[in-house]
Amino acid sequence: MAGSRKISDPSSLYLIALGSNRRHGLYGPPTGVVRAAMEECAAFGTVLARAPVIATPAMGAAQRRFANSALVLQSDLTPSALLAAAKRMERQFGRRPGQRWGDRVLDVDIVLWSGGRWASPGLAIPHPHYRRRAFVLGPACAIVRHWRDPVSGLTLAQLHARLTRPRPLPR
Repeated sequence: MAGSRKISDPSSLYLIALGSNRRHGLYGPPTGVVRAAMEECAAFGTVLARAPVIATPAMGAAQRRFANSALVLQSDLTPSALLAAAKRMERQFGRRPGQRWGDRVLDVDIVLWSGGRWASPGLAIPHPHYRRRAFVLGPACAIVRHWRDPVSGLTLAQLHARLTRPRPLPR
């Protein structure tokens, strides 16, 4: 998945998904929030690639449209340490505990990791739902379409195509 990294390289590559559907006092509308969060992710390592920010429909209990994007981060942080840093950043942006899939200023998810799978309390990599979310796969394909899902072996482009291809109507 990670490409030409050297085995002795202690850093890892991560695919991070970002989303917002609430305005922020400093960063403005959700698109501005996502762009600002992408910049803040540089505090966790080196941002190697950024996907465009896209508008997506509300999901679940959320009432407003989302702005979504993705980035590739090279970091020395372990998955658990990166999760803790991402949750701190969400709180700094004003995210408060609330309804699952509700409106939020910022959502940051670790989707994939160059180490393959990871499981710890509160964190599963690959993200358990990303294969069914076009708002994650679309931006991810813009930057790392060739990365493979460690569970299915399919590329992100293949997962996205399976999710978004037109299906014939039942007869």
